[in-house]
Amino acid sequence: MSAYWCELAWLGGEAPVPGVLIDVDEQGFVSGVVAHHATTPEATVLPGLTLPGLANAHSHAFQRALRSRAQAADRGSFWTWREQMYALADTLDDDALYRLARATFAEMALAGITLVGEFDYLHRSEALMRAAADAGIRITLLDACYLHGGLERFHDASAHAWAARVDSIEPGREVRLGAAIHSVRAVDPAAAAIVAAFAAERGMPLHAHVSEQPAENEDCLRRHGVSPLALLAGAGAVGERFTAVHATHLLEGDAELLRDAGASVCMCPSTERDLADGIGHPPGPLALGTDSNAVIDVFEEARAVELDERLRTGVRGNHAAAALLGAATGNGYTSLGWPEGGQIATGALADLVSVRLDGPRLAGTRRADALEAVVFAATREDIGAVIVGGRQLALDPAAVAAELSAAIPR
Repeated sequence: MSAYWCELAWLGGEAPVPGVLIDVDEQGFVSGVVAHHATTPEATVLPGLTLPGLANAHSHAFQRALRSRAQAADRGSFWTWREQMYALADTLDDDALYRLARATFAEMALAGITLVGEFDYLHRSEALMRAAADAGIRITLLDACYLHGGLERFHDASAHAWAARVDSIEPGREVRLGAAIHSVRAVDPAAAAIVAAFAAERGMPLHAHVSEQPAENEDCLRRHGVSPLALLAGAGAVGERFTAVHATHLLEGDAELLRDAGASVCMCPSTERDLADGIGHPPGPLALGTDSNAVIDVFEEARAVELDERLRTGVRGNHAAAALLGAATGNGYTSLGWPEGGQIATGALADLVSVRLDGPRLAGTRRADALEAVVFAATREDIGAVIVGGRQLALDPAAVAAELSAAIPR
């Protein structure tokens, strides 16, 4: 057993709690939480504010290689960016993807991310699972069915062939499998129904890109007469285990459909801003993702949900700091099929991240304001300790930078 003593910890309420002792059993689960406790000689001290581990609910790790390369003013729209993404994807073999994903997941660990949902349409599961394990973080591999459009290498022969391939994947100890429907552009309704049934039979989380662009809605309405979300609902995909990724342009009735189903939305504001997708308005449980990995900072994603909404509505205080932290932790873990994580409680996974409050961004923070300070002012640079399954990761920013430099194609 091991123990951690937290100067402050967020236990899920509206304010942090001082002096929290967390005991961890040999299996990496929290075996006890005691608040207002003095430190003990056996406990590792975590200064600042300790949170549950951060969940990155939507990532395409390979797109980290596009960071800064698609920003020039003459480089067009989401659709022209997509062509650059296709060109990159077409160059990556297993070894290149492993090295790039390993470095990207290590960058996530530096940012306090203890669980990543990798939405994979390159179909190189072994490389991704090995990369996450070697970086020390958990992964939900969301293997995406992709049948039409894009590159030929993204395609399975059919939804049944996709299902057979996913059934052959053997996850490791810190790996769970999920299903994904890439989009209604890439998967027809009959195939979407096969994917949805496959996920339901196995109790898997099911994710899909939904209404990221107006053109996606227009095409779906023209071809099928319904919104992308309604099409997926008709295929049996939309339920409590379903997460709609982006959902920036939901159509009439979509919000109610999501709420009634108990489905989640995963917003990725840094990518949605980068690609000029628009500002989403989540109607139900919210998770957060870094998507294209143009930025890897879950605090930035969390505060952007509120700050972008302020721009949209002219109203402040739409999302409380505690709710945004819930999106960054427990909601993300649940969306990815780890409901026992994302919280500091007896029986939960001992995934923790501490945030220093003594750096230049957060110095002078009052205890009562610590949640707001972290959500609205902290960055990944304020991360202290990162703990996965009770084990503290060895974080070396210089080594990760060198690894990224070597892994990103020139």
